[in-house]
Amino acid sequence: MNANTLTDLAGTNAMLGKMLNDLLRDAGGPGFIWQLVVLAGCVLLAWPLARHVARRVDARYAGSSFALRFAAASLERAMFPLFAWVLVLIARFGLASLMQVSVLRLALVPLFGITSLYLAFYVLRRVLSGNGGLQGMLLLAEKVLTTVVWVGMLLYVLGVLSDVVLWLQSVRFAVGAKQSISVASLLMAGVWILVTVLVALWFGSWLEERLMRSDGIDANVKVVLTRISKALLLLVSLLLSLSLVGIDLTVLSVFGGALGVGLGLGLQKIASNYISGFIILLDRSVKLGDQITVDKYTGIVSQIRTRYTVVRNGDGETLVPNEQLVAQAVQNHSFGQTKVRVATRVQADYDADPETVLAVLVEAVRGIPRLVAEPAPAAFLVQFGDNGIEYEVAGFIADPQNGKLGVQSDMNRAVWLAFRSRGISIPYPQRELRVIQGDSPVTGPERDARERIAVAG
Repeated sequence: MNANTLTDLAGTNAMLGKMLNDLLRDAGGPGFIWQLVVLAGCVLLAWPLARHVARRVDARYAGSSFALRFAAASLERAMFPLFAWVLVLIARFGLASLMQVSVLRLALVPLFGITSLYLAFYVLRRVLSGNGGLQGMLLLAEKVLTTVVWVGMLLYVLGVLSDVVLWLQSVRFAVGAKQSISVASLLMAGVWILVTVLVALWFGSWLEERLMRSDGIDANVKVVLTRISKALLLLVSLLLSLSLVGIDLTVLSVFGGALGVGLGLGLQKIASNYISGFIILLDRSVKLGDQITVDKYTGIVSQIRTRYTVVRNGDGETLVPNEQLVAQAVQNHSFGQTKVRVATRVQADYDADPETVLAVLVEAVRGIPRLVAEPAPAAFLVQFGDNGIEYEVAGFIADPQNGKLGVQSDMNRAVWLAFRSRGISIPYPQRELRVIQGDSPVTGPERDARERIAVAG
């Protein structure tokens, strides 16, 4: 090998960085083969260990929700590179005094990077996959994180990562008249904000699971505590991340003043709905599972969100603003009770005995499946109408979330069949029309009335 070749190789090695330089130096030597053997042994030993732990993780999350199982999949994938990284790290420090370990040092970089990626995916999926509206954000975050980690590993292996960091620190932007901030500080601020927010969301999700499993706390109180805790955790995480990167928190006073003006002017409806949501949850006037009627909407309360309440009925789900539930009259059919009254009205002819009709009505609806036995169905004579006597028969159901229309239909059919079998008729509206012809002779009371009018005239 001539001098020019050695000079070219030395220049190439200096450009590649120390890690690759050591690898090229050891390539072809006897220690290089032994390093490959040790690396292969670590990888082979890591495989059964990872499979054992992955099976235990899979069994741990077998009965969990889809979001938790989706997150656990990333945790299972992280086991193999994690065990391989640990074993290679032990081998690297154990063999450093006996042989060159350039191959092992290089192998530690991708193993650590892949392990970090899968663990980060696990955290992201635990935090974001539970909300269906954040699936797009989750995919974007995973792609960005994958790109950043692989680029960082490549720059580290090439030995230029420190140079890139110094260049980012040298590029600065003016913030106000006396302060400037570098690109590296901005990136570090974004990283800290992301990390602290994810930790806050993860802790909030864990706290929500614990609260929802508690039997001694009311459902509305659980929702209130969950939302307040998440909001406080997010606020603390943002303030902590900004202080960690050296941003003066007094600048937030300007933002707070602008936010207050915005809430007072353009965001008053949003603020009103937000506060009304907490009022509804705290005073327990409307609870999950209640059947309510507000404005023209009737249904079961399935969700109480920050801005609106979801009312579910046979036509679908209606989003009712929380302010409307506080400011307007709301008929809560389930307030103070777990059973909801269902009634139907019918008219019977005046010729039918009222006692008989009342008994027939009660007997007709007694066998309807969804009507509970206690309180028992009852019938009432409501009023005397123009065409017949109006009756009402009513019962109670214990599952109002399934709607009342089906029960009312069954009651009407049962009443119709019972009336037909007992010969009780439902009267039609009747009107009597008398036609008086002008040339017909006038007799009787009408003639006497005309005579009295003529005398008076």
